[in-house]
Amino acid sequence: MRYENYKRALCLLDPYGIGLEWRILTTAGRMRTIDLFLNFPIEGINRNVLWSRPEGVAEEDLRRMTLFWGDASWRDVAYVPELNLFGDVDIVKRPGNEPIVKAFRSRLREVAGFAFVPEPIPMRNTKGAVVYYLFFASHNAAGDRVARSIFEKYRKGRLS
Repeated sequence: MRYENYKRALCLLDPYGIGLEWRILTTAGRMRTIDLFLNFPIEGINRNVLWSRPEGVAEEDLRRMTLFWGDASWRDVAYVPELNLFGDVDIVKRPGNEPIVKAFRSRLREVAGFAFVPEPIPMRNTKGAVVYYLFFASHNAAGDRVARSIFEKYRKGRLS
């Protein structure tokens, strides 16, 4: 899908856990011809990597998260130093999903190079827990308007 050929593609990425590699997203962003939807697997990320105390996370899961994120900067987003009762510094997870989701959205724009990345929508299971965030990324203003419109309707509960 070369930009010079005036062709476009729509890519749907639904990785199993954190099995997606960041290079796929940067390739799509640099091509400037691909609009994409990504199911950002926050539930799998939280379950496997973003533990309240990171020292117990398996090395393989840390490696997969770094491949998914593109570099190790996710650690600075996800964790913060905190003084404990004894005056020592512990590394603990930042509360909530927002810091990691916000940083990933910024990476899609600033690192992968997509011109348009609206705020993703949280997708919930039947118990109301967020299992993934649906991202849209594009270089196409018309596609961005359509995606934002659909996302806004979903947020307001007008889509089922």
